[in-house]
Amino acid sequence: MGDTRRVVDGERRATARPLRPAAPPPDDGAPPVPRPRRERDALPPKPPADPARDAGAAAGAGPEPGEKPQPEPGAKPDGESGASGPQQTDSGPEAKAEAAAAGGRRRRMPFAHAVRARPRQLAVGAARATRAWSRRPGGRTTLPALFLLALVAAAATAGAVIVPAAVGRPEPVADATPSQSVPQTAAAPATPPLPELTGLPGTAAPTGTPLPGATTAPVLPAGRPADALAGWAQRVGAVTGIPAVALQAYAYAELVLAQTNRACQLSWTTLAAIGYVESRHGAANGATLQADGRALPEIKGQPLDGQGGRSRILDTDQGTLDGDRVHDRALGPMQFIPTTWQEIGADADGDGVKNPHDIDDAALAAGLYLCKGGRNMTIPGDWWGAILSYNDVRRYAQDVFDKADEYGRLSRNVR
Repeated sequence: MGDTRRVVDGERRATARPLRPAAPPPDDGAPPVPRPRRERDALPPKPPADPARDAGAAAGAGPEPGEKPQPEPGAKPDGESGASGPQQTDSGPEAKAEAAAAGGRRRRMPFAHAVRARPRQLAVGAARATRAWSRRPGGRTTLPALFLLALVAAAATAGAVIVPAAVGRPEPVADATPSQSVPQTAAAPATPPLPELTGLPGTAAPTGTPLPGATTAPVLPAGRPADALAGWAQRVGAVTGIPAVALQAYAYAELVLAQTNRACQLSWTTLAAIGYVESRHGAANGATLQADGRALPEIKGQPLDGQGGRSRILDTDQGTLDGDRVHDRALGPMQFIPTTWQEIGADADGDGVKNPHDIDDAALAAGLYLCKGGRNMTIPGDWWGAILSYNDVRRYAQDVFDKADEYGRLSRNVR
């Protein structure tokens, strides 16, 4: 009966239809009447038709050789009856065209990305996929690293926002504690000692050698160079209780170091505090400072034999300085041990002798020792390091600080 196919009643028509009828109109010349399309059969716009395929359909050609026509959804194989009764056939032109179209094309399936999914379903799916990935060996290794990276990024972001704000916020300034500050210092002596500096180590020309442009050798001043500070020492001594002879030695050492080691910035108040703690400004063991600065009788400490909390230092000078051939002893108003004095001893009064029992020589040597290593005595760390290098006892350094601070406060307004 021609090329016909059995169609089950209620079957969904093919999704692809030709743009124009494949079969010629009937002989009577009346155009075919299209059947009404049901709402559920609504189809998207038809693609452009293939003339060759349409011609094949018009000729009643079947599927291409080797191609097996695919049944439509809901259609049953040949020989089976539909749900509503016996099989029905349609041998009209439209049935042939539809059969040809269905047999020659495959059904078009929608793309996966065109399927609409709810956001909640997407989130649940992503969570399940992440959990499954985290249970794998690669996920167990990578997930902690990602978590740590997120923490570091959060910390860096917080630091970039919080730290600058905290730094820029003014904070109240607390009172300085002794362990974090430098003792107060007094004004330097107002009397310039420059004319009296001849005879200082490294500042005087050799004896009998005239200075450039001069015709005669320089004349050395009579007495101590520190005597130029006598007026200042009298005024400051009246408010601090420091003997004028000792005060002149401390202040003169500050002025010498200001010219020879300007970066140190040592104040006479620190030297005076050490002189007070070590020998009460040359008055220990019943001694008295003479007008030339020497302490008589000579001040010698107890033997450094390791007893009573003292260090143990065997004799290093064969008793030449301290008179002890068994152990060393501290010497003079600033209490130098023989090895340190041999290294750092100075001649501040220009008498040609480095005498540890002379307050002038001892004060300048103490200043040279404190300024060793490029220290800046206005920096708290350098100040405390210098004092502890002089005597490595915390109680000793605290006593020196307290006394230096007291001298600085008492003499601050004295000129």
